[in-house]
Amino acid sequence: MQGLSVSLVLIAVLAVAAPLAARSLERVVKVPIVVFEIVLGMLLGPSLLGWVQSTQFTDTLADFGLAMLFFVAGNEIDFTTIRGRPISRASAGWLISLVAGIGAGFALAPAPEAAVIIGVALCSTALGTLLPILRDAGEAKSPIGIAVTAVGAVGEFGPLIAISLFFSGRQLGTASGVLFGFVLLTGLAIYLASQARHTMFHAQVTRTLHTSAQFAMRTIMLILSALVVLSMVLGLDMLLGAFAAGVLWKVAIARAPEEDRKVIETKIDAVAFGFLVPIFFIDTGIDFELGALVASPATLAMVPLFLVLLLVIRGLPSLLAAPPRSASAAKRAMVLFGATGLPIIVAVTAIGRDHGLITSGISSALVGAGMLSVLLFPLLALRQIHPAQIHPNTNSSQYEAGP
Repeated sequence: MQGLSVSLVLIAVLAVAAPLAARSLERVVKVPIVVFEIVLGMLLGPSLLGWVQSTQFTDTLADFGLAMLFFVAGNEIDFTTIRGRPISRASAGWLISLVAGIGAGFALAPAPEAAVIIGVALCSTALGTLLPILRDAGEAKSPIGIAVTAVGAVGEFGPLIAISLFFSGRQLGTASGVLFGFVLLTGLAIYLASQARHTMFHAQVTRTLHTSAQFAMRTIMLILSALVVLSMVLGLDMLLGAFAAGVLWKVAIARAPEEDRKVIETKIDAVAFGFLVPIFFIDTGIDFELGALVASPATLAMVPLFLVLLLVIRGLPSLLAAPPRSASAAKRAMVLFGATGLPIIVAVTAIGRDHGLITSGISSALVGAGMLSVLLFPLLALRQIHPAQIHPNTNSSQYEAGP
């Protein structure tokens, strides 16, 4: 109990220290807050100082944080803006990335299971990190912003489907049927929610928005819990349920008064990024096996290798979704945005490591490459789009990771 108490307090200290550290360096370099959360977790974790230990309770909170991260991603996607050409071309690019990623996985780790883990990690895109960046840069509704959103949506939803099929423990046909059933049920719920006016529901949300009843937030937790549990009962990855819950909530609340929706979004951000999500990334740093990464030069060399593979395997196919007649700078930005990945990489490698499918060294190298991609690629991409607007006084919030 004493160890748990100390760990909880220190994790809370790190959660406060991360944005302060990001703020202190913003005049020199824009570092996403998620990088500080992971690095601080590594610093105080078993890999270095050993002051914080991962416990079952903190791991459970971290799982809630990961689920909330993907709920926010599903809630922030505007499917009306990415339908048609953007989403179809982004899907085609992701399939190319998946095949190329698994091929690279076989070259690095001949075992089929390890190849799939590496391939899925390399074909992911950190949508939750990119959406706030695009929004704060004023590009969310621009042609390139819409294209990046489509690439990010497929880059998070696609790997979730692939992981669910791979880890279902069933024959491919049965697993596909179960996945199709889940998608069908979720799609039906989303369709019904989009057709109803929800007058009484919205009225209850409005009445309790500033009271202790907090009907909206309680409903969000119900939807999130129900779909996460349903996905787990069906043998699918829980993140698929969390992502679908975000989409379902967005549809259910779409016709509520705009002022109420803005207040609810603020509350969601507070719960997600003020509490649960930081615990997930700090816990990732605590569990990061630095010793396995630096154990041999070959393992350490995998970090820049995986970073390059993210650019080639995930970034280049993202060009398929680039707006027609895009300039060269916009195309370079698409490559960099598409290759930005971390949450899926963390989740996939953790599962692969826990099941003994990949080594701790490969897992740490992939996570290290994901951290570098979040640190470098969005900033470089923005310099391609707005070279004159990126200066030391730019608002640091646009570099802070969402989902």
